[in-house]
Amino acid sequence: MSNNQTQNVRITNADPSALGLLGLAIVTLVASSQKLGLTEGVSFVIPWAIFLGAFAQLFACINDSKKGNTFGTTAFGGYAFFWFSVATSWLIQLGLFGEKMAATIDARQLGFAFIGYLIFSIYMTIGAMETHKVLFTIFVLIDLLFLGLSLSTFGIIHEAAHTLAAYSEFLISLVSFYGSAAAVLNTHFGREFLPVGKPFGIFKK
Repeated sequence: MSNNQTQNVRITNADPSALGLLGLAIVTLVASSQKLGLTEGVSFVIPWAIFLGAFAQLFACINDSKKGNTFGTTAFGGYAFFWFSVATSWLIQLGLFGEKMAATIDARQLGFAFIGYLIFSIYMTIGAMETHKVLFTIFVLIDLLFLGLSLSTFGIIHEAAHTLAAYSEFLISLVSFYGSAAAVLNTHFGREFLPVGKPFGIFKK
């Protein structure tokens, strides 16, 4: 008689946040250059929106899901689909799907989407408080970005709101580069090479 044995195989996945934050850093750097008036148009923003803003963060989302990380899955997934949607909106505006569709654009619909993402970002900011302070800083800046985008899209204090969105997006890029570097180098060296700050410890001990 043979003995039936059951083996449990554990698959270990690397932390995907480094790649997800890199994608966020690159796309916000390129997009903010247009908002700040350093570059013009969105034609060359679109590829970075799709592949870095969307696919890189979607990759991080899927792999965070495999690790059972609900917060990371929701954060990276939510912003990945944001960039897919924004890139598609730009393509519509540029006439890729026909002049008739481009002619019927109502920017206020995009404004409502920005409000929705502002709400999403606010409650994700609360969650980020119990992750680390670098991530919390990124989310606070994302809140300011969507506040600026929402106001400017509806024509409310347009210039000031646009400036708020532009500088917030640029700062998101800088802090995300730091967060990505910390996620890579801290893991690679097995120690805190770049500090990210401890959780606030308000909601979760």
